Amino acid sequence: MALPENVAVRYTEDEAEYLSLRPVVRQTFRIAELVDMIVSVTALDRERVAQILRSGAVVYHGYRYWWTGFEASASDLDAALSGYPAADPSRAFDVAACSAVIFASSGSPPRYSVEISRESGTRRRLLRLRSFWDSLMELAKAAGPAYVEYSYARRADVYALELGREDVARLAADVDRRGSRVLRAQLRMLPEMAWVEFVLPRRSVPA
Repeated sequence: MALPENVAVRYTEDEAEYLSLRPVVRQTFRIAELVDMIVSVTALDRERVAQILRSGAVVYHGYRYWWTGFEASASDLDAALSGYPAADPSRAFDVAACSAVIFASSGSPPRYSVEISRESGTRRRLLRLRSFWDSLMELAKAAGPAYVEYSYARRADVYALELGREDVARLAADVDRRGSRVLRAQLRMLPEMAWVEFVLPRRSVPA
């Protein structure tokens, strides 16, 4: 049986083990929209995508979605997933394409992490000609972040750079000197950070 063109979906805020009293919203998703949401959770794992379509439930961005489950053939899934890009370690890091950075402390999972958007990072303190984002991109140019993965949730390639003590000290000084008040508050734990990831968006599915 071919994949349905449209799927009736219900969703509500996910409240883990508690009985949710949140209102239930009903919406019709195109199959491409539903598959796109699932891929953001599973990446290009055909078996997991098939299992979620069959089970009729997924948690995404704090919401629980459910529908009447259905089977999907291997050929239908291959067709539905064919437009998605794959990880490509050969892609060169491009400072101009970076839309966000994520600082993380050591450990798995890290004890601390904070995401800074380009918009937030480029806000300068009064009378300053350069921003904290300039400092970050200078570090990236000099050190050359390593390719990590393609993130289907972010529709982006992700690169990472390990931070040495001198890097952390220099960035901490730069955020104090160049960053906005909001940015300085966001990065108050910067001395604890061991890694920084650079997010470079890439379209997941052709229009």
